[in-house]
Amino acid sequence: MTMSLNAKQIGFQYGKGSWLFRNFNLTVERGEIVGLLGPSGCGKTTLARILAGYEQPNEGAVTLDGKRPSMNDYYPIQLVWQHPEKSINPRWRMKEIINEGWEPSPELLESFGIQPEWMNRWPNELSGGELQRFCVVRALGPKTEYLIADEMTTMLDAVTQAQIWQAVTNHVKERKIGMLIISHEYALMERLCDRIIDFS
Repeated sequence: MTMSLNAKQIGFQYGKGSWLFRNFNLTVERGEIVGLLGPSGCGKTTLARILAGYEQPNEGAVTLDGKRPSMNDYYPIQLVWQHPEKSINPRWRMKEIINEGWEPSPELLESFGIQPEWMNRWPNELSGGELQRFCVVRALGPKTEYLIADEMTTMLDAVTQAQIWQAVTNHVKERKIGMLIISHEYALMERLCDRIIDFS
């Protein structure tokens, strides 16, 4: 059986309000980079949260290789958010944050441009681009099979964006990790993705 992440007939609504989306289907194979394109407010982040296990859909199901992912162990579908400062503990030094789930190799840290002296700093002593490098590496643990990047570099300058995308795409291809890139930037997706899905 082909190793894949599947969302089948996914639907979501907040409370009894109108449906944010319905009957949505998605398949991402291992080693494939797929783009999900859509304007702000169309439900892309909610879909990302569902795929990564943070929300449950009102309809449909998410499966990994034909089974529902277990919430009891390391979740194999990792999500990198748009705002890194919201996804880290401000009371931890960066070394504790990066080693929260696993201990990345010095080579991997270097490939993402993470400097050794950053390890003893507090989150508020780093820039947004520096923090996001930590968040991406933290999400690339040995049990990660799929990575979801939700507007991952939107807030960063062009040079930092290019460095992070080059490092992450090299790593996911090398490890055959499936990747879903969520963005409203078509040019970025055209450059990085094997195929693009319109979610508008």
